[in-house]
Amino acid sequence: MPARALALALVLLLRPSLGAAQDLTLDDLVTTSAVFVKDGQPVRFALLGFIEFKTLDELFSYIDGEAGRWSFPDAAARQAYGDRLLRRGVESRLVSMTYERPLELLLTHTREELAEAVAGRFAGTAPVFTGRSWRLDASVYRQALLDVQQRWKTSLNCWSAAPTIPARVLSNWYPIEEGIELHGALYDSTEHFWQAVKFHPDVRNRDLVALLDEMGSRDWRPWVERLAADQDRYVANAYAIEFLRANLRPEKLRWFREELGKLPAAEGAREAQQRRGRKFRFSALQEKLLWGDLADTLHLIWSFDRTALPAIAPLHFDAIYLGERRMGFISPEFRALMLEIWRTKFLAMARFGEVIRSIPRTVKLDHFLNDGDSPDIPIPVYVGYLNEIRELALAAKPR
Repeated sequence: MPARALALALVLLLRPSLGAAQDLTLDDLVTTSAVFVKDGQPVRFALLGFIEFKTLDELFSYIDGEAGRWSFPDAAARQAYGDRLLRRGVESRLVSMTYERPLELLLTHTREELAEAVAGRFAGTAPVFTGRSWRLDASVYRQALLDVQQRWKTSLNCWSAAPTIPARVLSNWYPIEEGIELHGALYDSTEHFWQAVKFHPDVRNRDLVALLDEMGSRDWRPWVERLAADQDRYVANAYAIEFLRANLRPEKLRWFREELGKLPAAEGAREAQQRRGRKFRFSALQEKLLWGDLADTLHLIWSFDRTALPAIAPLHFDAIYLGERRMGFISPEFRALMLEIWRTKFLAMARFGEVIRSIPRTVKLDHFLNDGDSPDIPIPVYVGYLNEIRELALAAKPR
C-alpha cells in the first residue's frame, strides 16, 4: 500500500465515529434510561447471557416480572431475589464484551465521584423504580455500582478479547502456535481439547447429522417451557435452561446441521477438533459456538430428561469419556479436568508459565462475560482454578 494511502487508512481507523466512546460520561453511566451507543448501534447487555436489554429501565421491568413470577416465603425474600438480579444486570452493562468505555469510566473515577453522580441523578428518598413485585431504592442501586467498581479495580478479566495480553493468554481460547499435547493428542488450544472431549471417540459426524435431523423435526418449545416453569429447577439451573432455549430454536438446529453437513461424514467428531496435520482448522470461536454449544445441548438434554431424546443414548452423551475414565458431564471430576489441562499449559510450557507468574497476587484473576455462565463448569469454580494454577506456577518457578 502506498504511504499516503496507508496514512489515510490509519487516520480513518483512529478517528472517533459518531457516538464514539469519548461521548459517554459518568452521568450517562448512572442514568437508567441511557442507551449506550457504539458505531451507531445500541450496545446490549444481558442476564444469563441470553436475555438482552438496551437500558437499565428495561432490566428493572424484567426483574419486577421475575420477582412476581415465583413464590417466596415473604416480601423480604422476594425483594432480595430482585436485588440479586439487579446487581448482575448492572455488572453486565458496565463490563461489556463489545464496549470498553463504561468500564473505563468506572475505573478512572473515585468511589466518591461515582456515589455523587448517583446522588445527583436520584436525590431524596424517592425510589429509582417501583414495580408491582419489586422496588429499587437509590441506596441499593448506588451500592451495586460501587461493588462493580471495587471488583474490577482489583481484578483482571481473563478472556480472549481482553485489552491486556496476559488476560488474553490466560483464556482457554488463546491459540497455541506449537499446539498443546493433552491425553495423547495435539490440540490448537485448551478450548479445542475441552470441547472435543465432550464427544465420545466412536461418534462420527454423520451420527450428529442424523441426530440433528431428528431434533429438527420437532418443536422443543413446550419441553423447554416445562423446565422453565419449575421454580426450584429454574432458579438452580437458570443459565442452563436459557442456554437450551437459545440452542434448541429451529434456526440454531438448522445451523448446527448445515455446518456439520460440510464435514466428512465418516470423520470422528473428536478427531475433527484435534490437530491432525492441519493447524487451526477450527477457530476457538467455532469450537465454542459449533462443537461446544452442540455438545452442551445434548449433554444437558440427557441430564434434565433422559426420555426427551432416546437417540442420544447410543451416542454416549450420558457422560464424558476419556481413556478409561467416565465422568459425569456436570460433575466435580470433569470440572477438575480444567485444572489438569492448565497444569500442562502453565506448568509444562515455560512461555505461558512466565505470563501467569507476571500477574501479581494483589490482582485477582477473574472471568465475567455478559452475565453468562457455563453448563459444564460454573464461573466461580473456573475462577478458583485460575487463581490456583497461578499459585502452582509461582511455586514451580525455576530458581
